[in-house]
Amino acid sequence: MERTRPSKIIPALIGALAVAIGFAWAMDRHASFASTASPSSPPDATYDPTLIAKGAWLAAIGNCNTCHTASNGRTFAGGRALSTPFGTIYATNITPDPETGIGRWSRSDFLRAMQQGVDREGRHLYPAFPYDHFTHVADEDVNAIYAFLMTRDPVRAQTPANRILVPRPAIAVWKALYLKPGPLVPDAAHDASWNRGRYLVDGLAHCGACHTPRNALGAEKEREDLAGGTAEGWQAPALNETSPAPSLWTTEQLVAYLRTGFSAGHGTAAGTMAPVAHNLSTVPEVEVKAIAVYIAARMGASTGARATAAGNAPGGPGAAEWSARGEDVPVDANKATDGDAIYRTACADCHDGGRRGIALDLSTSVTDTTPANLIRVTLDGIHPREGEKGELMPAFRGALDDTQLAPLIVFLRTRFGHAPPWQDVGGEVARAKRPLESEDRKSS
Repeated sequence: MERTRPSKIIPALIGALAVAIGFAWAMDRHASFASTASPSSPPDATYDPTLIAKGAWLAAIGNCNTCHTASNGRTFAGGRALSTPFGTIYATNITPDPETGIGRWSRSDFLRAMQQGVDREGRHLYPAFPYDHFTHVADEDVNAIYAFLMTRDPVRAQTPANRILVPRPAIAVWKALYLKPGPLVPDAAHDASWNRGRYLVDGLAHCGACHTPRNALGAEKEREDLAGGTAEGWQAPALNETSPAPSLWTTEQLVAYLRTGFSAGHGTAAGTMAPVAHNLSTVPEVEVKAIAVYIAARMGASTGARATAAGNAPGGPGAAEWSARGEDVPVDANKATDGDAIYRTACADCHDGGRRGIALDLSTSVTDTTPANLIRVTLDGIHPREGEKGELMPAFRGALDDTQLAPLIVFLRTRFGHAPPWQDVGGEVARAKRPLESEDRKSS
């Protein structure tokens, strides 16, 4: 069947969007009127310390501080830029500053923003704020997060104006298509821990925001839930049965990884996952275990682990055999010999046999569907937060040029990946070395 070309899809989407904007504008006007016609009660003056403490770890599960803090900025004061296919959106100030933050927001204002994606003025919020997940969070948990945020130090910090092509009223159409509000119904086929994990993963933790692929309108593909996605240039691997992990994750390994950022059997959290693990280290272990129980169940007997087991088996189709047979091997694979020399010089001292670093045949970055994460880790290394202990890997950005980095990546896949070679490693290296948009730095 002939595939529809993007050149035909994009004009069709633009046309459909234009037709819908008039309807969306009317809906938006109605929402704004409803908001101003029924003003919410003023914020509470005092909050129960127990509720604040609960809100602190709930906010950590939601990773609120990471998204709402600019580089070198004050925590929760906003200003961080999020680059999307439709333009740049800036995270807002969620400190209790009355002028630039949420100091004048009531609990009902905050609840509506979290669950319906509508701000205090009645305007639709862009779904870069993942209210399509937060809509599943119980009122009592939202109220706890509100109590926590309203007791933070107020910071006067004006959020930069968004630079996005999609007019805000058109979000009403997006919501009509993709927002499914309301709580998740517990699944009687599973126990309380699994259901708690599902509640956290699909709700507050919004794991699918990174780990689920998206369609042309930026919505998660429901039928490919947790099948892998991208986040700020990093590959967020699949967390379902298509996981590329070379060995099956156990619940215990997931708990350790989520709370410490490291699993001896799988590797170290890097990129956008590193702050997630840092935040989860402050969360009660029972909550993290529930997340691990659910994710481990979703992965089941993952295809990645099965493929690697087959590749390691005697006579199995490992990457070396693919190369030897010359089947579907790109020209880049011929550089593997050069990569071997670079590996022995720069990497083997730590990684051979896992003497000091993770054994690379255990790392998902080597077995994933793209080399993006392996390239980025090699370029930028892994560094613990200042004053904290953690895994350390030096950065090779500047030490290895493109003619060295690409062969190294090809060799690592051939030697440790037990999977077919990656296509266009040189192109992936070039993309990884492009500077990411850093408007958050400019605005901080």
